[in-house]
Amino acid sequence: MCRQQQLSSLPLLLALALTAATLATAARSNALPGRAPFTAEQLRQLGVGNLVNLPLYTDLPQSNYDFIVVGAGAAGCTLAARLSENPKHSVYLIEAGGVENLMHLIPLMAASLQLTASNWNYKSVPQRLSCRGMHNNECALPRGKVLGGTSSINYMIYNRGNRLDFDAWAQRGNHGWSYAEVLPYFLRSESAQLQGLEHSPYHNHTGPLSVEDVKFRTTMAHAYLRAAQEAGHRRTDYNGESQLGVSYVQATTLKGRRHSAFRAYIEPVRAQRKNLHILTMARVTRILIDEATKTAYGVELRHAGIVYKIRARKEVILSAGAFNSPQLLMLSGIGPADNLKAIEVPLVQALPVGRMLYDHMCHFGPTFVVNTTGQALFAARLTPPRIKDFLLGRPDTLISSIGGVETLTFIKVPSAKTGPTQPDIELIQVAGSLASDEGTSLARGANFRPEIYTKMYEDLTRRQQDHFSFLIMHFKPQSVGRLWLHTRNPLEWPRIDPKYFKAEQDVEQLLDGIKESIRISKMPALQAIGTRLLDRPVPGCESYKFASDDYWRCSIRTLSYTLHHQVATCRMGPATDPTAVVSPQLKVHGMRRLRVVDTSVIPLPPTAHTNAAAFMIGEKAADLIRSEWSCARN
Repeated sequence: MCRQQQLSSLPLLLALALTAATLATAARSNALPGRAPFTAEQLRQLGVGNLVNLPLYTDLPQSNYDFIVVGAGAAGCTLAARLSENPKHSVYLIEAGGVENLMHLIPLMAASLQLTASNWNYKSVPQRLSCRGMHNNECALPRGKVLGGTSSINYMIYNRGNRLDFDAWAQRGNHGWSYAEVLPYFLRSESAQLQGLEHSPYHNHTGPLSVEDVKFRTTMAHAYLRAAQEAGHRRTDYNGESQLGVSYVQATTLKGRRHSAFRAYIEPVRAQRKNLHILTMARVTRILIDEATKTAYGVELRHAGIVYKIRARKEVILSAGAFNSPQLLMLSGIGPADNLKAIEVPLVQALPVGRMLYDHMCHFGPTFVVNTTGQALFAARLTPPRIKDFLLGRPDTLISSIGGVETLTFIKVPSAKTGPTQPDIELIQVAGSLASDEGTSLARGANFRPEIYTKMYEDLTRRQQDHFSFLIMHFKPQSVGRLWLHTRNPLEWPRIDPKYFKAEQDVEQLLDGIKESIRISKMPALQAIGTRLLDRPVPGCESYKFASDDYWRCSIRTLSYTLHHQVATCRMGPATDPTAVVSPQLKVHGMRRLRVVDTSVIPLPPTAHTNAAAFMIGEKAADLIRSEWSCARN
């Protein structure tokens, strides 16, 4: 069965490959039969130009640069682009992965990207209280390993967070990070094309990063939006004045194609910036440090079997993400003394690197079947004409659906203790389930065991039954995990233990979220399309009465699912904060000329997905760094 499921997705991949090959061939002659010739700009926008003339990002190291940026995710790309705006600054951007291709541009392929070399493919240590539906109880923890980082493989949801999040950062001593102070940086990055929000003060239209409405919407999404309003959730702009309410999703796409950090910040300036040097497929293994002065002066990296040592005249900046940035600090002697002693790394600076890890854990489901036809996402519905339309530029085909995500609802739940304006749970409504790709990419990317698909969803695939699902996401977990090194081998993974659901309260709040999704399903707008709960019990939870509270508690611990939102492993805080790794200026405490600029510095779990915040952090860090060095004498 497993091999048959894998083979069943081949027609889609073959169709995409054949269509891409046809366009690439036509591009060489600059014409398609019966059509006007494509311009070079059109080909570039479609992503086909890169298939024909793939740009190389292999600037082999020179002896030194002003700034070395390690990691080319959302924060790293943003920072490198902004620092290199000054032609007097030489910037070296180093990425462990390769370069995006046509597949990365296709929003619907988000789940499939997690099965490629563009994902670090991290997994947690086996979990006792969560991920019971996964192989070996290991939670999949996707992180981007490509020029563009996680923004190149994620689900493209653009969600900044709640103003109280950032005000709480500032109240903890992180001066300069209040909502009023970070909003300009969110705006600086954004180029919004959102219907009805053209004149909103909460959106900008001239930044590098495209944020737009998803043009493809199912009738299920429209019905759900009306039902949520009937249930008392007002229509909102969740990136505006108030998060609470329901909205169609806002996405980091451009004309229906993924708009990653690479596409937004690097590709447009690459040819003109002679001072911006980029190396892909390179693994930084440690930071070079003068131990006497505790000054970072460069990095050591491996590329194509060769070890290089590169010097930074001004700063080394880690933008390698919530797992790799702490790993590099510890490999370089900066971290918990006991951990470094255990792996025989000489201690340079004792700091609580990796001692805190927050994440947003979701419940995959519930799923609802409906009476509509031809609406839910199934691989069989990705026909060659639809693929051709997408590749020829249409932004409204189902291929532009961001992994099926259509609406977001931000709600309060009875068991939470947050303020009245701060959501506790997000209901992420998806036009499909594990049935959409016949139990292949999504299930494998999440590390689900095969019986989850065969017992719960296979019948939906066979009948091509329209349905939709929710991911119920918890914003403010009480459970705190950690990360540590078990070896000083830089090519080995760190150990990651999120400790999901160690706090029972986290399960109870997700249970409240499930109940609210079921309540909304009973509203007239959804009942008009025959919405009813899929009554297939979760494997391992059959002993509980279906849909009882104890059944859902079992389901929550079984169908656990995370969405790339790990934070706090290099936590930001003042020097007086014993849990902090970096200062509000993002400088590593006790070190000189070394910063961390990525979502690992976020001190508390945000009321948001973290991709938008990563761009904001990169923008703000660029100003912090430029301001400091414009005043410096050397």
